[in-house]
Order: sequence, then structure tokens, then C-alpha cells
Amino acid sequence: MLIVLEGLAMSFWLLLICVVGIAKDGPVGLVNFYEKDAQERVVELGLTTKEKIKKAATISGIALIVPLITAVPAVVYLLNGVTGFWNCFIQLLCIYMIMNLFDRFFIDEWWVNHTKAWIIPGTEDLMPYVNGKVRIRKWVASLIMFPVLAAIIAGVIQAFT
Repeated sequence: MLIVLEGLAMSFWLLLICVVGIAKDGPVGLVNFYEKDAQERVVELGLTTKEKIKKAATISGIALIVPLITAVPAVVYLLNGVTGFWNCFIQLLCIYMIMNLFDRFFIDEWWVNHTKAWIIPGTEDLMPYVNGKVRIRKWVASLIMFPVLAAIIAGVIQAFT
């Protein structure tokens, strides 16, 4: 049960990053999460610059990755008291995958593809922003990236305990 709550906490963190990211400039503020064609169109329309997109990508990337490699392992090791590689790996992976499911189903499928919150005027012809090809790429990347990340972190924790 604790792992589910921790996964939901990371899902909330992801949601918070998105809400803050679009608060000032709307979805243009996080256009770095869109495909290249949408990013290029937004620049062509004068809504942002390549430099702002790179800056948003850096900030959102740090805000997402740092907790994944620091806070989640700290919670698993210190709060959950995990011991052993496999126990650590499984707990990390469960938390990561809960967040991933939230991202794929709530953020991508519902919020981005079925509400007006993420529509950037002048890019409507590029919708859905998270199309079939993008969905497959995100699922494959997540199903490879998160187990690898969990294994590396579990290995590091095991090596130092």
C-alpha cells in the first residue's frame, strides 16, 4: 500500500510540474514535450523561441529526473527500509510504473488529447499531439527506461549497503 501512495505522490509531482509549466504561457510553456513539428510551428508563429524551448526542457527535465534518482530511492531505502537488490528493484519499478501509467493515461490520453488545456492556436492540424506513433514510442521507452533505471539504482544501493 505504501508503494502505491509513493507512486501517487510522484504522479502528483509530475502533474504539478505540468500545471506550473503551463501556468504563465499556457501550453507554449511546455512545448518542449510536444513533437518537433509542433515546436517548429510554435517558433514560426512567434509564440516562443528555440532558446526558450531549450530552457523549458532543461528545467522540466531536472524537475522530473532529480526526484526520480534521489527522492524515490531515498524513500524506498530510508522510509520503506528495503533490503536486497530484488526488493529494491521491485519497489522502485512499481513507483516508477505507477507514475508512468498516470502520465500515459491521465496526462497524455485525457488531459492532452481530450481537453482544450494543451491546444496551441495555430497547431490544431497537428492534433492529436500524442498520436499512435508517439504513444508507442513513449510506452516502449518507459518499459525499457524505468526497469533499467530501477536496476541501476538498486545496484548502487546494494553496493553501498
